Amino acid sequence: MNNASPLADPVLLATVGGAHGVRGEVRVRSFTADPEDVGAYGPLTDAKGNRFTVVSARVQKNVVVVRFREVADRNAAELLNGRELFVDRSVLPEEGEDEFYQADLVGLDVRLTTGEVIGEILAVHDFGGGDILEIGDGEKPSVMIPFTEAAVPEVDLDLGFVLVEPVAAGLRDAVEAREGDED
Repeated sequence: MNNASPLADPVLLATVGGAHGVRGEVRVRSFTADPEDVGAYGPLTDAKGNRFTVVSARVQKNVVVVRFREVADRNAAELLNGRELFVDRSVLPEEGEDEFYQADLVGLDVRLTTGEVIGEILAVHDFGGGDILEIGDGEKPSVMIPFTEAAVPEVDLDLGFVLVEPVAAGLRDAVEAREGDED
């Protein structure tokens, strides 16, 4: 995300995937619990400060088709391809007990159940089969693990870490390779 965002505490709510039809609608990947709620928190803002007001949103296959008040035709819609859209955290509902926003995970330390810190969360991805955490340490190539309760049994935002069970996360080979490096 561009740090020049005009929002005080931006949270990524959607990404525009491209134009849909000829009347200015766009395909959007929504990161809200209910994909059609992409406009439920007020206007969306891009990193440059442009605002987009959702007039309508409907689920179609694996995307949401959205009409923005500010987009009148296909040409304008095509210009939005790849655009990330944010809201300020202050307009989102408070998290409940054991709830958090995906944006809160980025930057957290990643600890194995052995106590070893192996890096930090670089990104949260969703390629359609569930959330994936990208983990990196700045030295070796990043790795991706499933964000499931078995693989990540604990998330502690207050202490700034996630706990990872290496076998469930598919990291057994990586852990064995690290142990081999220490010999």
